[in-house]
Amino acid sequence: MKISTTKRLERLNERYGNGDVSRRTFLTLTAAAAASAGLSTPWMGRALAAATEVRFDGWGGVVQEAIDKYAFQPYTQKTGIKVVQGTFGDEDEVITKIKTSKPGDFQVIHSSGVNYYIKYVNAGVNAEINEANIPNMVNVLEPMIEPFRKITPKIGAVPYDYGTTGIAYNNKVISDDEAREKGVGLLFDQKYAGKVGGYADMTTRVWYAALQTGQDPNNIQDMDAVWAKVRENRDLAKKFWSSGAELMDLLSKGEIVVTDAWSGRVAALQQQGQPIGYIDPKGSYAWMEDMLVLKGSPMAECEEMINFMLEPATSIAVAEGQNYPPSLDPTKVKLTEKIEKLPAFDPTGSMKALTFADPIYWANNEDAWSKQWDRISKGA
Repeated sequence: MKISTTKRLERLNERYGNGDVSRRTFLTLTAAAAASAGLSTPWMGRALAAATEVRFDGWGGVVQEAIDKYAFQPYTQKTGIKVVQGTFGDEDEVITKIKTSKPGDFQVIHSSGVNYYIKYVNAGVNAEINEANIPNMVNVLEPMIEPFRKITPKIGAVPYDYGTTGIAYNNKVISDDEAREKGVGLLFDQKYAGKVGGYADMTTRVWYAALQTGQDPNNIQDMDAVWAKVRENRDLAKKFWSSGAELMDLLSKGEIVVTDAWSGRVAALQQQGQPIGYIDPKGSYAWMEDMLVLKGSPMAECEEMINFMLEPATSIAVAEGQNYPPSLDPTKVKLTEKIEKLPAFDPTGSMKALTFADPIYWANNEDAWSKQWDRISKGA
């Protein structure tokens, strides 16, 4: 007996729900049936849109330009799947939007590592990836993956790059010798009052105030001393910047002569011939970034895209374009001389020379410290 197209679609949907057919096969068959009969079903619009597009949100600027040029455009040419891109300047803002959006509205986030991963997990919006569908993960640094597994054994994010927030300074005003001698103290030097900058987020401000008071940022014993230093730094600052583009603009125009700064953005300025020095004082803030997949995302397409991004040739090209070392293990994958010269690059692959935030410690203090930073940033 000949069955109707509608009944055929319903049976396909049931088989897909039972796991009897792959998502890609399901999408192919439903698309073909819909095209021939002009029919639509409740699940088809979402599924077909997911088959042709993946939503990505990142930091914008030179970082996202490099990802788009060396990863997304070739990926689209290879697969036909379009990467629809959005940008954000503050990841906490995008997390707030995700919490109030429908599953699938946001899909892949270029996220700020484990200390942000725990926020997505606590909000219940993280997906679980099938690592078998991302075979290129075999080349990813295990010390970068391990912290994610400690939070969720079945991870929803794949490390992609890393860097440091060290101290950048104008070499026309501050010598390399002075920078090395004073280290973090440059951010608190009265000599540069009105010419100091810094990233406008709580973590960075608390981290460097802790270092300046001689404390471990992952085990602070005297928060009163830290907040006093945060205020001192605020009063010396000309401006706290909120994006990499703003950081580069302030440094290149000489509006600030010293600031904590993202290593890749400093590398970009140096490549442009700007007289900017950079140091990573002991204990300076190191971070990793990951490709995080959210609930409601088209998992097969997202996993395929991330696997493509981790192809050594692709990952190396992106790293050179954005000036941040890739998550590829240098003991397994031959990296380029340019990458090996980038600030923060760890040739050993152990990551032991870098100091990362303890995600549990910082998550436990996030609310209280953020409220206090908000008050201080407004003049309290």
